[in-house]
Amino acid sequence: MIGIRSNIHTKETVRILVVEDEYILAINLQESLESLGYVVLDIADSAEEAIAKATELRPNLILMDIRLRGETDGIQAAEEIWHHLQIPIIYVTGHSDKSTVERATLTTPFGYILKPIKEQELYVAIQTALNRYDREQFLSSVLRGMGDGVIVVDPELHIKYINQVAEALTGWRWNEAKDKMLTEVMKLIDEQTQFPVENPIITTLHQETTIYLGNRVLLVAKDGTTIPIADSATPLRNNSGVITGAVLVFRDDTQRRLTEERNLAAERAQQLEIQVAELQRVNQLKEDFLATTSHEMRTPLSNIKMAISVLENILDRQGILNLKALSPSESVARYLTILRDQCEQELDLVDNLLHMRMIDADVYPLELTSIELQSWLPHVAEYFQERAQARQQTFQVSVSPNLPPLVSDLASLTEIVSELLNNACKYTPPDEHITVDVRVIDTTKSLINEDAESGVLDNLQVSYFQITISNSGLIIPKKEQSRIFEPFYRIPQSDRWQHGGTGLGLALVKKLVEYLQGTIEVTSSQGWIRFTVQLPLSLSE
Repeated sequence: MIGIRSNIHTKETVRILVVEDEYILAINLQESLESLGYVVLDIADSAEEAIAKATELRPNLILMDIRLRGETDGIQAAEEIWHHLQIPIIYVTGHSDKSTVERATLTTPFGYILKPIKEQELYVAIQTALNRYDREQFLSSVLRGMGDGVIVVDPELHIKYINQVAEALTGWRWNEAKDKMLTEVMKLIDEQTQFPVENPIITTLHQETTIYLGNRVLLVAKDGTTIPIADSATPLRNNSGVITGAVLVFRDDTQRRLTEERNLAAERAQQLEIQVAELQRVNQLKEDFLATTSHEMRTPLSNIKMAISVLENILDRQGILNLKALSPSESVARYLTILRDQCEQELDLVDNLLHMRMIDADVYPLELTSIELQSWLPHVAEYFQERAQARQQTFQVSVSPNLPPLVSDLASLTEIVSELLNNACKYTPPDEHITVDVRVIDTTKSLINEDAESGVLDNLQVSYFQITISNSGLIIPKKEQSRIFEPFYRIPQSDRWQHGGTGLGLALVKKLVEYLQGTIEVTSSQGWIRFTVQLPLSLSE
């Protein structure tokens, strides 16, 4: 006796349904099965009864005769039972003609026994069928339980298997996708171009090797939604090495991409933090250098300026500076003037650097006072008015007599207005105009009301002093207007170089205006340049 036993099924646990339309043969088959230790649940003699009892009793195995009572034969019944119940079936028949065997083979039976039946052949066929069924069920469970989607196709790209994950990702159920073309069930597009992408199964069948899907590919599900996927396709071969199909393994790539993007964002944030820290370090070094250098430069420059004044007084007391024209002493006076001018220019540069550094460090001293602009501004403009007349320029100051007082820092305001007027006088051609206009304007300012619901704004009328200093005969190109307040910036192809200056005046003006909680802008049109300064009536805390 052949001692073959299933590792999973024992003879005592194997429950068999016999489908045979000849009663005596059915009884003999039942006796043989029971003598081998199997349990016969029942006997059916028609396809309809076989399907009903299989559904009711759920046997481990069915012995199916091909020729049965009625219009439906055993092959049709076997196909119906396997499709719905996945119960293994062994054909027991006296027919072995080619057409019958071919029909039976299409249903993928687990065995084929010819009558008359020998007990030993019956035992071997049953145990072989059960072992094969166990292996196939194990493999099917593995495929169903995989976290990746699995699709198997034949060489003509007809779908032969699809697991549960693939069903969920594609939106196609197994009974819908079976024998359909792969390209109908699994549509792939490029994420950027949205153009179709060739399925890697097609490539793997052509190249007969494993193919991996490229990056940024989307799967278009049955309902039209798209999912980023990653996958690979491998050809399937039989024992002779002939390709019998291909298997595609794919997965939802959304989580991996999110993790990758989070990691990339974290890496970029870390790099940005490093860059910011380095920039802060460089800025601190620059500020320390400017502070130290400016202080160190200011002391000798102040001494030089004082020495020039002393030298000038000594020469004047000795009468050297009062010799008649064209004498050698005239050169001494001229050179003293050059020394004084250059010394003052360098002092202005150092002072501007110091002031800008103090403003950036928020330590610039402010002394708030009440300023009557209608009396203060004409006094400041008096010097520049005389200078304009000497250069044949028209100078006009327009200040309303009933302006309210401005509460601000007098020294900063004087620096702002003086620098703007100095530039106007310096660059305005002869016979052109310089105007100063001061007025109070009202603007609407939107404020968030913290007591109100989110998104509700309060509109507040706010008054500002507007100081406009204009000069004619010049234009500033549009592209240069946004850079005119940059330190050391000079307009290309302008004549600013021949006028001298530190190149920091307007940069300091902008910083001072903003430090006084105001704004400044420059416009140029129709031959006029206008600097408009707006300052609040009083500084807020």
